[in-house]
Amino acid sequence: MTDRVTSVAVLGSTGSIGRSTLEVIAASGGRLRVAALSAHRNTRVLLEQAARTRPRWVVVTDPEAGAGADFSALAPDTEALVGPEALVDVAGRPEIDVVVSAIVGSAGLQGTWAALEAGKTVALANKETLVVGGPLVTKLARERNAPLLPVDSEHSAVFQALQSGRREEVRRVVLTASGGPFRNHTPEQLAEVSVEEALAHPTWNMGPKITVDSATMMNKALEMIEARWLFELDPEQISVVIHAQSIVHSMVEFRDGSVVAQLSPPDMKLPIQYALSYPARWEGVAERLDFSRAMELTFEPPDPERFPALRLGQEVARAGGTAGSVLNGANEAAVAAFLDGKLRFSQIVPACQQVLANHDFDPHPSLDRLLKLDRWARQEVLRWIASS
Repeated sequence: MTDRVTSVAVLGSTGSIGRSTLEVIAASGGRLRVAALSAHRNTRVLLEQAARTRPRWVVVTDPEAGAGADFSALAPDTEALVGPEALVDVAGRPEIDVVVSAIVGSAGLQGTWAALEAGKTVALANKETLVVGGPLVTKLARERNAPLLPVDSEHSAVFQALQSGRREEVRRVVLTASGGPFRNHTPEQLAEVSVEEALAHPTWNMGPKITVDSATMMNKALEMIEARWLFELDPEQISVVIHAQSIVHSMVEFRDGSVVAQLSPPDMKLPIQYALSYPARWEGVAERLDFSRAMELTFEPPDPERFPALRLGQEVARAGGTAGSVLNGANEAAVAAFLDGKLRFSQIVPACQQVLANHDFDPHPSLDRLLKLDRWARQEVLRWIASS
């Protein structure tokens, strides 16, 4: 153990992961301190967080929101910066040890990339980074000797379970899914799902985009792609099972038939803390399982007809190249359209499938090409909606 304090930058501090991260830091007994916070538009919460944590930097990535923010109440030693380029700059500052990448969507890729390029430890809650940039991101992490630690509950569970054996002994990884609120809906019922119903997740408290992804199970499709690159797996080694209780967060099956699982209540503070304390385990601040009370753990295979996103995720994990960037961009645009009332719930995955099928696939793209295709896919979804 060391008495050295770890300086943490929280990118996306006003979201659900960011707020939980600040709770973990506050409970760390001084072992962690906030060095930087960032938000896109939510300056009110950002400034409240800054007043409590006194970071060296706060970043507002949206120029308009930054121009309208009142930074006068910030502590004298806190510097306010505005714009996406400021986020990239701060993520690579030498004063920062760990970057928590918690920005939702592909917007989180550039900050993560800057942190890895600077050799920082990255606690990755932004699955889109690996969905879009997969092999490029993991290659950069290896080249810069920058640890890439998962914060997603499923990937944290896999990461922990993998420590029970050698990588060559792994037969498969099983990602668990709650199934969201519609796991028993018929196709006819899915066509009538409202925004309010889609945002009512039965077990997790998440932001709107991730909650809708959970309802379509696109989140699981994206997690399959993320797992493929993060753990260097073949797509055929990744499967999904419905586990409604959200207690088993994922499992690893080894070639001798042993299955190692990680269990805990659905509380993101546990995987966040493990990423920040790794390889140590500290006294936890997350809720604990109560084995003095009866509980049931159930598992069932997902219905591919009800959740076609899962097939799409496996196809994209197998294809690699530009497929992940296009799927992610299309999904973000489709979810936004659904939340705005411009697209039916049952049309989200078909829109993504159509855009993916019509893109100019490149097996070995550059990062710039991936970012351009991400923007193209969003525009294609809008065109698809207009022509539907």
